[in-house]
Amino acid sequence: MKRRIKMSQEAVVNKQIQVTGNRSKLRTMVQIAMLSAVSAVLMMFEFPIPFLAPPFIKMDFSEIPVLVGTFAMGPLAGVVIELLKNILHFVTYGTTTGGIGELSNFFIGCAFAVPAGIFYRKRKTRKNAVLGMATGTLLMVIMGCLSNAFVMFPLYSVVMGIPMDSFIAMGTAIHPAIDNMVTFVVLCMVPFNLVKGIIISMITLLLYKRLKVVLKGE
Repeated sequence: MKRRIKMSQEAVVNKQIQVTGNRSKLRTMVQIAMLSAVSAVLMMFEFPIPFLAPPFIKMDFSEIPVLVGTFAMGPLAGVVIELLKNILHFVTYGTTTGGIGELSNFFIGCAFAVPAGIFYRKRKTRKNAVLGMATGTLLMVIMGCLSNAFVMFPLYSVVMGIPMDSFIAMGTAIHPAIDNMVTFVVLCMVPFNLVKGIIISMITLLLYKRLKVVLKGE
């Protein structure tokens, strides 16, 4: 009799654990969908930074929900939010770059968010969040330089029929020292992505503590 009661109690506990797990998964999926949608909307409100880079290189705040989701749910969730953000933006609002801009945004965004999430997951402190975002900013700069110089700009040139020299000329208009793709990347892309990473990191630090209560139910 006691054995049956014990087995019955264990079954109830297991059922409760299963229900709790299902609710947790559903909550995570809803949060990912919500943050992806907010990110996709924020991508619309992009703007150039004229003194740093040519007008076609634009800043937006769509990485903030990605970072918030990464801190709350982990690096993998950050990658999913980044992917869904770009898919939603591409499908809903269209593209002026043949999808190349969205592809670039995905890889550069992951380079930023994943290291931040890994650092923060090891120890969830403000210091680790700052270290993670600093590391992510540096990796975003490197990824931005390599992907734009060797993949995105050449691909964009082929798809859109714009000569590579046109990109260089737009860079030269801002920095006279720019005369090739290497100097373009060093003098335009590096400072642009550094400024972007710093601004996004500062805003995320200010927002995350407040949003964590909602996202994690704390």
